Amino acid sequence: MLSPKFLIILLLLFISSFINKEDSSQVTRWVIMKGGSLRVDGSTNINKFNCEINSYARTDTLSISKNASKAPLAINGSLILDVQHFDCHNPVMTSDLRKTLKAKTYPKLIVKFINLSRYPELNGQREYIKGLVSIELAGVTKRFEVDYKFLYSGANIIQLVGTRQVNFSDFNIVPPRKIGGMIQTNNELSVVFNLRMRVID
Repeated sequence: MLSPKFLIILLLLFISSFINKEDSSQVTRWVIMKGGSLRVDGSTNINKFNCEINSYARTDTLSISKNASKAPLAINGSLILDVQHFDCHNPVMTSDLRKTLKAKTYPKLIVKFINLSRYPELNGQREYIKGLVSIELAGVTKRFEVDYKFLYSGANIIQLVGTRQVNFSDFNIVPPRKIGGMIQTNNELSVVFNLRMRVID
């Protein structure tokens, strides 16, 4: 005869297995397609500038919970970008930005997705949803709330645009200055990443 303790263990294992199957049925995957981009818009006391990392070459996958009862919805996945790939459309400015971001010491900019406030409807209409990410830059990691714009274009393809205002100082970076301080870069930056993703259930 099976002991009561053994029966309890079997029952717990059964329940655990059932819960895991239920959870897995509530998870979908978004495959990040090649060709995405990240843009940083900034300004100095005399002009504006933008720097870009174009043609994101990795095909990373995000796993997203669709369980509405557990909002915000958890996401697992990251963007990993090479800081040396930043292009400011001006060789001197590009070199200054890479140096400011300590590209040789910290060559990667990592955007880790944490959650979404809700799962998008994916009905062809523009949807605006908030989410949480962590950004690792120059050896410092900070969490930020991001404004997302989703557009479902059919064939299981999502266009996602995320925007967030950050500061150089958030990452313990001093904004660059030129010509003895006459040209000063402002602390504020606007970060915009644009991704195309394929939905895989």
